[in-house]
Amino acid sequence: MAISLLSHEVSDLCLGKPALRSLSISASISDALSVLKFTGENYISIWSCDHSDLLKIGNSCGEEEKCRCIGKICMVNIVCYLCKEENVSNPCLALKSPVSVLLPEDVSPGVIRHVEPHSSLLEVIDLIIEGGAQNLIVPLKTSSRKKLLSKSSFGPTHHSGHEFCWLTQEDVIRYLLNLIGLFSPTPFYSIESLDIIDPEILAVGYHDPASSAVTAISNALAQQTSVAVVDELGKLLGEISPLTLSNSEETVAAAITTLSAGELMSYIDCGGPPSHLIKKVKTRLEERNLQGMLDLIQELSMSKSSSSSSQAFSSFWSSSSSSSSSSDDECASTLLRSCSDNTPTRSNSMSSRCSRSSCYSARLVRRSEAIVCNRRSSLVAVMIQALAHRVNYVWVIEDDYTLVGIVTFSEMLKIFWEHLNSI
Repeated sequence: MAISLLSHEVSDLCLGKPALRSLSISASISDALSVLKFTGENYISIWSCDHSDLLKIGNSCGEEEKCRCIGKICMVNIVCYLCKEENVSNPCLALKSPVSVLLPEDVSPGVIRHVEPHSSLLEVIDLIIEGGAQNLIVPLKTSSRKKLLSKSSFGPTHHSGHEFCWLTQEDVIRYLLNLIGLFSPTPFYSIESLDIIDPEILAVGYHDPASSAVTAISNALAQQTSVAVVDELGKLLGEISPLTLSNSEETVAAAITTLSAGELMSYIDCGGPPSHLIKKVKTRLEERNLQGMLDLIQELSMSKSSSSSSQAFSSFWSSSSSSSSSSDDECASTLLRSCSDNTPTRSNSMSSRCSRSSCYSARLVRRSEAIVCNRRSSLVAVMIQALAHRVNYVWVIEDDYTLVGIVTFSEMLKIFWEHLNSI
């Protein structure tokens, strides 16, 4: 088995991966915000090299310049930054800050690692388990056709004459699932018997201020997990997921500043915030004299109203697209009505209200439903569950929805890593 896995290289995992879009460390937060919105990417890579024109299409570094990816940012980084006490009163000024302020100061240099395409799969797993790597930066072979395509759109930047992609823990788990038979019978053991349930979780009470969860949201983003929302008995009601927030807009910072955790779940759920929560956010911003945040919301709302082809979303601050089809508009309106109830419900109730249907659109439907399993679930079942929902973790609950802990991709990979080392 070990010999078979040694034949697999990083390049095998890179097939079909898109090239990275990137920004220089000298860019501003406003630059990053523009790229995130224009490209629709969840993350933008940040590089040490300094481009003369950050947003120039087809921009390229010189061969002599040694470029390194030093971090990545998403909308969640920007939102959490805007929620800071010193920024919430003047968000427009905060957006002019350099993008470097969004990168954690205490992050391990091994979190993002550059690796060669010929590196083995075992080396990759070792970097994740022992080195703490979350993203692996791999150079891509760039054809002349690819370069032309890059220049025809908002394409990726060439660093030292190369384009790069990145591999995540999800990519490795997905690849290992195709080789799951090589690890039998271990993947079919329960997660409890494998001792991979982590009881140390990030959680917030349903009625707690959402602003009290900002640090937890930042930590969840760094750990690639989420923030559980629980009731007084410790039962799981839902989650505030960085993945969900990354598909929102910067104005969600106003909701985090003014709403409770439970209200925030409704605000980011099902395609757009309910009208009563929009009014509540505006009222509370006015009461706290946060005119800068109100101006930011108004500016974005007017911009979207003038550019949108559908009036159904002109009042939604968190809509991710201004060119939705009529079927998507109708679907989102239905989902919005069904998700306007602000009473605490558990994950199975959320699932029934926001069930997947023929009109489900990932661009429009943002759910606070938590993905759950129980102690008896097998490792392979949890792997499939996480991959199907494109998350790096699954919450572990009792039959009465009492929260037990969390299982992450990192813990799953340890099982495979230990299994290989035992041979």
